[in-house]
Amino acid sequence: MPAAPLAPAQPPKTSLKQPPAAERVYTHIKEAVLGRRYEGGTLLTEGDLAEAVGVSRTPVREALLRLEVEGLIKLYPKKGALVLAVSAQEIADVVETRLLVEEFAVRRAVPASAQLIGRLEQLLEEQRQLAEAGDLAAVSVKDRCFHAEIVRNAGNEILSRLYDQLRDRQLRMGVAVMEAHPGRIAANITEHGELLEAIRAGDEDGAAQVVRRHISRVKVLVRGEDR
Repeated sequence: MPAAPLAPAQPPKTSLKQPPAAERVYTHIKEAVLGRRYEGGTLLTEGDLAEAVGVSRTPVREALLRLEVEGLIKLYPKKGALVLAVSAQEIADVVETRLLVEEFAVRRAVPASAQLIGRLEQLLEEQRQLAEAGDLAAVSVKDRCFHAEIVRNAGNEILSRLYDQLRDRQLRMGVAVMEAHPGRIAANITEHGELLEAIRAGDEDGAAQVVRRHISRVKVLVRGEDR
């Protein structure tokens, strides 16, 4: 009797592991806060968050504690978590720090390598495409990446780590500015183009002037004092 044919080999089963529950809640809340889907003054409850993410309340508590440490929310026992609004002092502090870091960094980045020029060109083009698609949160991320790339190329690791600590605040302010002043999106892209050209030309002083003007506008715009 002939042997039965062998069954075809089955490909090994693979399962994609989900991130831990607390990490999923953390990501959900943080993205919503930075993208201003949860605006300043919004009260979040453990029950609503647990239902939104599909988890129990325990990982929600863990995520909220982490976000409170980061300064994005304030916990109120038995009530929930209040999303903190961006204060005038925070705006002033972030702008002042950015000016100190970025003016120094752009001077150190000039003359720029071909690699830096290419990366800035890529980020600028991606920002244009996202602006056309109307994705404000993604535009804000690319905006921040453009500036961070220059800081990283200054060659100072401590300065780069300091700048990275401003990331969340920058993103949140960026979305706020674009929502309140839609025309600022095109202006940002234009100013990034001017900054890129100054860097490409090796114009250290010109690049620093563009940075100063570009960043100083943030404080005025976030406060609603557009002139």
